[in-house]
Amino acid sequence: MLRGGSQVTDANVTEQKEGLHCGNDGLTRCWWGAKDEMYIAYHDGEWGRPVSDDRTLFEKICLEGFQSGLSWLTILRKRENFRAAFANFDIDTVAEYGESDVERLLEDAGIVRHRRKIESTINNARRAKALRAEFGSLGAYFWRYEPKPENRPTSFTYATLSKLAKTEESTALSKDLKKRGWSFVGPTTAYAFMQAMGLVNDHLEGCHCREPLLAMRASFVPPV
Repeated sequence: MLRGGSQVTDANVTEQKEGLHCGNDGLTRCWWGAKDEMYIAYHDGEWGRPVSDDRTLFEKICLEGFQSGLSWLTILRKRENFRAAFANFDIDTVAEYGESDVERLLEDAGIVRHRRKIESTINNARRAKALRAEFGSLGAYFWRYEPKPENRPTSFTYATLSKLAKTEESTALSKDLKKRGWSFVGPTTAYAFMQAMGLVNDHLEGCHCREPLLAMRASFVPPV
């Protein structure tokens, strides 16, 4: 799916059919990442870049859970507050949070004050520790779900990717995480995580980021 709850409207349907937008800087971007300065920075500098760092992977899958039912831009605008609230998403620290921390976070207007999502983040930190113990790192675990090239679309157009909300691999990842006790990790959330962390490159054909990220992935060595 295209990032962050972006919706098609009659006013810009022609542009969205192509899925591309040429900015004032002359660069062509995926439509969803071209209309807000914060989105532009995220689209150009983060989304789709291969990530192996455990802290970043943990932060992203937690924030994807918080994003459920909201726009990704809402989460981006609160991201620094989330980092402050959750000890920069240090897995070991968050895993030690207790009920007093839940109550504290429910009073924090800078984040999404949703009890189940807060409790899920703490729970998932504990589950992340177990994954690290088993696989050596979160990176080694998550990159096992990188799709094989033959399982990817043959074209990366708006018409193709706007309909792609989950995949066989994201469904398998979601199922395994849930079996391991994780929460707020449905197949669509798992796929958005895979898009963001570079397990797939869903920048559209014609986006200025697509080809550089293909080269970046070619030189990236997944953790094992």
